[in-house]
Amino acid sequence: MPDGPGGAHGRGLPVERLTVLYDARCALCLHLRQWLVNQRQLVPLDLVPAASEEARRRFPGLDHAGTLDEITVVGDRGQVYRSTAAWIVCLWALAEHRPRAHWLTTPAGRPFARATVLAAAKYRSLTAPPCGGPGGEGGCTVPGAGG
Repeated sequence: MPDGPGGAHGRGLPVERLTVLYDARCALCLHLRQWLVNQRQLVPLDLVPAASEEARRRFPGLDHAGTLDEITVVGDRGQVYRSTAAWIVCLWALAEHRPRAHWLTTPAGRPFARATVLAAAKYRSLTAPPCGGPGGEGGCTVPGAGG
C-alpha cells in the first residue's frame, strides 16, 4: 500500500493526493466516480475523465488509450496504479474502506479484488459504447478529449 514501508514503489514518499482516471462514457464508471466523491477521503481524490484534455495536460507521458481500457490512478509523486491495484488504492484513500483495502492486498483478499475488477470489466465491455468506426478505427470519443 502507498503508506507502507518505503511508500509506493519504494520511493519512501507518502501519497498525499491521487488522480483517478475514469471512462466518462461508461455508466458503471460514472456511478463509481459519484460513489468515490461521496465518501470521506483520507487522501484527496481528483476524478478526471480518462483520455480527456485535462488528463493529457496533467500526465503527458501516460498511455491515454490504455487508461480507457482499465482504471488508472496516478499518485502525486508519479506512482501509476492500474487495474486491481488502482481499485485497491482508491479504497485505501477512503476512511471507511482503508481496512478492506489492506485486506485485499493479502493472499486471502487478492483473488477477491481481482475477481471484482474482472467482473466490472466484463460488465463495462457489455455496456460501454464501442470505440471508433467499423473495425475499431478512429479511437474513442471522450468528453473534453481534444483529439
